[in-house]
Amino acid sequence: QVQLVESGGGLVQAGGSLRLSCAASGGTFSSYAMGWFRQAPGKEREFVAVISSSGGSTYYTSSVRGRFTISRSNAKNTVYLQMNSLKPEDTAVYYCAGGRLFGTTIGAYTYWGQGTPVTVSS
Repeated sequence: QVQLVESGGGLVQAGGSLRLSCAASGGTFSSYAMGWFRQAPGKEREFVAVISSSGGSTYYTSSVRGRFTISRSNAKNTVYLQMNSLKPEDTAVYYCAGGRLFGTTIGAYTYWGQGTPVTVSS
């Protein structure tokens, strides 16, 4: 069983940056693809970014491409999401997830963190 704990969320002004972290325990972190999802108030959870188990492949939803960077350290059992040029529409609870598939859908992931809130003020 893998446990995921996110951190790094907070309040930031538009144009600012935040780095989210997701620490994993209880499993073989290096065998899982890791994704970030977000859920804004009143909206469905949506895919943000994914990184392969080795870190060699990444993919982003179009609205964050060029602004967000996903990375991982298998030595530290941690995945990161560097968010730059933040916009008010990035406001959401951000969740990390782990799974066997390099996927963009919720169903591709088995393990989920509890989420960390990000608020971007205009």
